[in-house]
Amino acid sequence: MTDHSTDASAPVPPAPPLADAYQPYVPPPSTMPQAVMVPLGLADPLRWLARGWRDFRAAPGIGLFYGACFWAMAALLALVFRNQPEYVMSIASGCLLVGPFLAMGLYEVSRRRELGLKPELGASLTCWDSHIRSMGMLVLVLIVLELLWGRASLVVFAVFFNTGMPSTTGVLQAIFNPENIEFVLVYLAVGGIFALLVYSTAVVSIPMILDRDTDAISAAITSIRVVFANPITLLWWGFLITLLIALALLTWGVGFLLIGPLLGHASWHAYRGAVRWQEPAAPRGQ
Repeated sequence: MTDHSTDASAPVPPAPPLADAYQPYVPPPSTMPQAVMVPLGLADPLRWLARGWRDFRAAPGIGLFYGACFWAMAALLALVFRNQPEYVMSIASGCLLVGPFLAMGLYEVSRRRELGLKPELGASLTCWDSHIRSMGMLVLVLIVLELLWGRASLVVFAVFFNTGMPSTTGVLQAIFNPENIEFVLVYLAVGGIFALLVYSTAVVSIPMILDRDTDAISAAITSIRVVFANPITLLWWGFLITLLIALALLTWGVGFLLIGPLLGHASWHAYRGAVRWQEPAAPRGQ
């Protein structure tokens, strides 16, 4: 009778070592400069404004040209609001499409002065042409956020008043009615969230595109990192921007002749002060 039982004394092949079974992927060292967030203080935004004012004084003609463009956009918004308020959001979207390209022209003036080059209006007007894809993507993102912001605000109105989607005039009448304090608080909270998102996405992204010729997503992520790295300083900077824009509006938009270029130049210095570029380490043996 044949014994088919397994011989317990037969050698068992050893299991392969775990190190041979799995090798984790180790990415190669980056060969691109890395953005490093610079610690900021509350005095830094004031320095940015001072440097922006120096840039404006160095090229006042160029600054006044861009200031006139900002004034024209503000005047158009005011005209539409008084006569056809239902079209305000559409005009605002158009201004949001044009505004970043105008701002980049001011950044180019500050960039050229930083490099010791003479500022030129022609160069500032065409500086975006080599960055059109990144700028187009970033502007598209900002417009989508602005449209979502407007829609969310109208939804808040409809929820509180149960009257369907209101007109822009209806929203403003409700905001300035002291009996609607709960609505105003929720409305401002929703608006604040979207305003912070738009601000965080754009605060240094456009200067970064001009300076490093990067893509829109990388620029937006770096911009958000700047806000998270220095939240108090960047909120203070946002408050100063809002305050100066409000002052310009109180002068029927005439203040944009000075405040527009001032903020444009200062925003370049905000980017240069908040982001430092670290070159990759050279490989060993070189």
